[in-house]
Amino acid sequence: MNPEKDFAPLTPNIVRALNDKLYEKRKVAALEIEKLVREFVAQNNTVQIKHVIQTLSQEFALSQHPHSRKGGLIGLAACSIALGKDSGLYLKELIEPVLTCFNDADSRLRYYACEALYNIVKVARGAVLPHFNVLFDGLSKLAADPDPNVKSGSELLDRLLKDIVTESNKFDLVSFIPLLRERIYSNNQYARQFIISWILVLESVPDINLLDYLPEILDGLFQILGDNGKEIRKMCEVVLGEFLKEIKKNPSSVKFAEMANILVIHCQTTDDLIQLTAMCWMREFIQLAGRVMLPYSSGILTAVLPCLAYDDRKKSIKEVANVCNQSLMKLVTPEDDEPDELRPGQRQAEPAPDDALPKQEGTASGGPDGSCDSSFSSSISVFTAASTERAPVTLHLDGIVQVLNCHLSDTAIGMMTRIAVLKWLYHLYIKTPRKMFRHTDSLFPILLQTLSDESDEVILKDLEVLAEIASSPAGQTDDPGPLDGPDLRASHSELQVPTPGRAGLLNTSGTKGLECSPSTPTMNSYFYKFMINLLKRFSSERKLLEVRGPFIIRQLCLLLNAENIFHSMADILLREEDLKFASTMVHALNTILLTSTELFQLRNQLKDLKTLESQNLFCCLYRSWCHNPVTTVSLCFLTQNYRHAYDLIQKFGDLEVTVDFLAEVDKLVQLIECPIFTYLRLQLLDVKNNPYLIKALYGLLMLLPQSSAFQLLSHRLQCVPNPELLQTEDSLKAAPKSQKADSPSIDYAELLQHFEKVQNKHLEVRHQRSGRGDHLDRRVVL
Repeated sequence: MNPEKDFAPLTPNIVRALNDKLYEKRKVAALEIEKLVREFVAQNNTVQIKHVIQTLSQEFALSQHPHSRKGGLIGLAACSIALGKDSGLYLKELIEPVLTCFNDADSRLRYYACEALYNIVKVARGAVLPHFNVLFDGLSKLAADPDPNVKSGSELLDRLLKDIVTESNKFDLVSFIPLLRERIYSNNQYARQFIISWILVLESVPDINLLDYLPEILDGLFQILGDNGKEIRKMCEVVLGEFLKEIKKNPSSVKFAEMANILVIHCQTTDDLIQLTAMCWMREFIQLAGRVMLPYSSGILTAVLPCLAYDDRKKSIKEVANVCNQSLMKLVTPEDDEPDELRPGQRQAEPAPDDALPKQEGTASGGPDGSCDSSFSSSISVFTAASTERAPVTLHLDGIVQVLNCHLSDTAIGMMTRIAVLKWLYHLYIKTPRKMFRHTDSLFPILLQTLSDESDEVILKDLEVLAEIASSPAGQTDDPGPLDGPDLRASHSELQVPTPGRAGLLNTSGTKGLECSPSTPTMNSYFYKFMINLLKRFSSERKLLEVRGPFIIRQLCLLLNAENIFHSMADILLREEDLKFASTMVHALNTILLTSTELFQLRNQLKDLKTLESQNLFCCLYRSWCHNPVTTVSLCFLTQNYRHAYDLIQKFGDLEVTVDFLAEVDKLVQLIECPIFTYLRLQLLDVKNNPYLIKALYGLLMLLPQSSAFQLLSHRLQCVPNPELLQTEDSLKAAPKSQKADSPSIDYAELLQHFEKVQNKHLEVRHQRSGRGDHLDRRVVL
């Protein structure tokens, strides 16, 4: 410093003392400056006051010499003390040089700067609030200072500033929020602690409504909640808890939509505390905001659905996620199925979330109709959605269906998540069928794929969805369109609903087809498509048919209608090119028909063949059942067509008898002993009216080798009274009461001819496969 330079009105002694390395001498100089400034204040000499402050600032506080800077700091503090209440007029000039010293490399100088600012603020009190942002910025840096003395000094200054803000009603929150939003993303634990403490203070001030600006800082708060320090995490929990309490008290003033995406992102984090807290907030948002949250359903589901598969280690998160899922589902109502343009009060100018999505950034997992990408980003785009006071919220299913499809396609996803997805699909088909059927073609392949799931409960829910698709009136179209997926191709004609001429064999002209049976509900255009694809799946996955086939078909018979299920499958199998599969499938269907309690009503319908519809169903089943000779006989036993059963067994002598064939005859004998055929066994008592039943059973007996089944059937036939009556000719003319051969509605000769044709095809295929084509002379001659 130039000793010859004029520092008036500061005397040479003051200047010399300010530059001294000893604190005591600098303190004496400060007292002299305080005395001098008081005189200027008394004289109202503002020019000299400004000159003193400027000199202390430029020549001392901002000097290159460290002792000069220390002298300048204590001198500025002395000026503030001397100015008293008038210090507010010079605060900018007093504060700026002190804040500059906060960045000094010397920790002692930073401490003196903190001490000087403390004295300045203590005198000015509320007058410093217009300069709050620069003070806060400086303090946030000192909060992370490595020197403990500096940190201690900054904490004293921080408490003083907090007292001033708490006492004042002139705090400018609007200008402070941008700075808070910036500083809240600091990774330093001390800076984070400093930020959290200030948020707590501002939240406690009645005149400061920080809730209005919560969307600006919520993401940062959740970031801090993941800090490694337990104390900081606890403080952040308290802050978030206070905000949530206030949200519950004043939901009408909360900007729910602007925070929805933030919660979605943090609900997907790997930190248990963050995830649980965000999920609790999401639960409250859905319950408090209601339909305002609907535009964000896809993002919410992306976050919530995986949590439903958590184990007991994350039981709390799972339970809250389940409440979120159930609450969100309840928001979807039948009114959401109305076309958007017909919704009352809907603003035409309001953009749909689907349209707005591509314009947003960082919203892949949480924005309206977001995808399944759960990437985390600290840069949050704030969405503006309709509030409760605005026009009604429109449900857009594109994003929701995309998320549900994504989760259902993920083979690694947990069982409970898959069940929840299927429940959502079922719920949407019930509440919004017209909108959902726009997405059916994309959902159909994965729903069929889900039938191979390992869980019975998943399969059951999947069948409920497929059954709703197949039976909903909203799914009725003139042309259901082509099948979806590379492995689900069929010709256009295959997708048409079967006609009476294709399904029935009745001689009468006004017969009703599958869709028109008066005893069953009407199926839509997707029903037949479903049956085709289900059989294709059984054909390509034989293990699925073997392990889950009966379960799937029985459940479908409960969910839809047994007659329609069997009628359509029989019609499709009639044109099946893979004869081996057709035989296997017919055998499976026959076993289900004869043994399942779910098919009790259908068995009763076929048992007597009293109605035109039941006769038509019998003819349809018969033509497909011909793929398996033994099942064809069992169908005749079920329908009490004993004479035709006898005629069929007579043809068995011309068939190729294999081990599998004999095994099926064995199973049929076992079935005859079951409760389902109780009526048949009782009819053996009436020899006169049931000669062909007895002959048919004797025919089966003659087919069997000496085995346990042979012994079983033989013992049964030994119980038949007066077997010599079988030789009488009168029984052939008696028109037995239980015979169906004379029914004018069914052409049994044509049925028998069809049976022979089908068996010829099977025989040819078997010989072609085995290379024994020279033995085709054994086939049945028509």
